[in-house]
Amino acid sequence: MASSKDSKNPERISPYNDEELEYFRKIILKKRDEAEQELNTLQNLLRESMENASDESAYSFHMADAGTDAQEREKTYMLFNRTKKFVRYLDDALKRIDNKTYGVCKVTGKKIAKGRLEAVPHTQLSIEAKLKRR
Repeated sequence: MASSKDSKNPERISPYNDEELEYFRKIILKKRDEAEQELNTLQNLLRESMENASDESAYSFHMADAGTDAQEREKTYMLFNRTKKFVRYLDDALKRIDNKTYGVCKVTGKKIAKGRLEAVPHTQLSIEAKLKRR
């Protein structure tokens, strides 16, 4: 399977060996676990916030408080969605490790530096490509 991919698109083969790919896999899995925990926390906060909002009497709840609570819910919801997106990026990076295309810049086709992948393990852009996009 990998050999047919290799012949079709040789510049997309990972510049990292299997040992290095496993190193990156561990980093990604750790970040994914942390993100999943954060998702659970945020989901619980959203659930509690919605329950509290429906429990309040219209007379005992000031409009400013209601606005603040709604704003906090919105912020939590945005963070929840951002974290879900981050998990998807990490999952995509794990797929690239599995199919041995991890660590290749999708713009330049060059190797992404190890330090960059350690800092941003889900990236698909080298520093060179990232700076050009600005």
